[in-house]
Amino acid sequence: MNKILEKEHFSENVVKLVVEAPLIARARKAGHFVIVRVGEKGERIPLTIASSDIAKGTITLVIQKIGVSSTKLCELEVGDSITDLVGPLGRATHIENFGTVICACGGVGTAPMLPIVEALKRAGNKVITVLAARSKELIILEEQIRQFSDEVVIMTDDGSYGTKGLVTTGVETVINREKVDLCVTIGPAIMMKFVSLLTKKYELPTLASLNTIMVDGTGMCGACRISIGGKIKFVCVDGPEFDAHQVDFDEMLLRLNSYKDQEREAFEKYKEGV
Repeated sequence: MNKILEKEHFSENVVKLVVEAPLIARARKAGHFVIVRVGEKGERIPLTIASSDIAKGTITLVIQKIGVSSTKLCELEVGDSITDLVGPLGRATHIENFGTVICACGGVGTAPMLPIVEALKRAGNKVITVLAARSKELIILEEQIRQFSDEVVIMTDDGSYGTKGLVTTGVETVINREKVDLCVTIGPAIMMKFVSLLTKKYELPTLASLNTIMVDGTGMCGACRISIGGKIKFVCVDGPEFDAHQVDFDEMLLRLNSYKDQEREAFEKYKEGV
């Protein structure tokens, strides 16, 4: 059991949990994720580690309420324990001094981007972070991102904060004004698809951290399979980061939407207490 030591609401549907996990805190690197389960019959869900504190033996998770499992996790309070927490999983982000890096993140994608931004900056890169969300109240971790970014560009769909527009507008503005060596993107699959299409036009190398359906997290079940350059890869063991220009985002989007009806039905039953 992993005890929850801190809880903070970023918005109505986004929650930060600081969880006791000393072994994971010591081993974790930027890009790693964990799989959590709430309840003995709970669903296993992957969550990227937003940060860790080795001295305190804790890791930080940011969760968005989407379905039954994420809602159950968000409903836990300080002092409660997560039934199962396994990690760190996946391949750590490859970090070196690339030069100038754009980190493009949308919504809760800012949480997994935070340790990457920090690691890139510590490696000597110039880091320009583009934070995007539908509105101001959905921008999260801005202060923490600013600590490790040379510049932060904020984009909101409704113009309530920063500049009105999509994440791609912010990314293209930076590309057009200076030489950029790498782009890293994390967020909704559709967002990463369009960031990838944009950077491909400019021949800018781009990494995308994929958020596919996942079950065991060790490469055995195959639920997270994805086509990369026409070859099958498993996000849990080969990723979660891949060359964005090689990702078949259309296939990924189809797979992500495969169980939407069942998820919606399960969530309605959960709300009704069935």
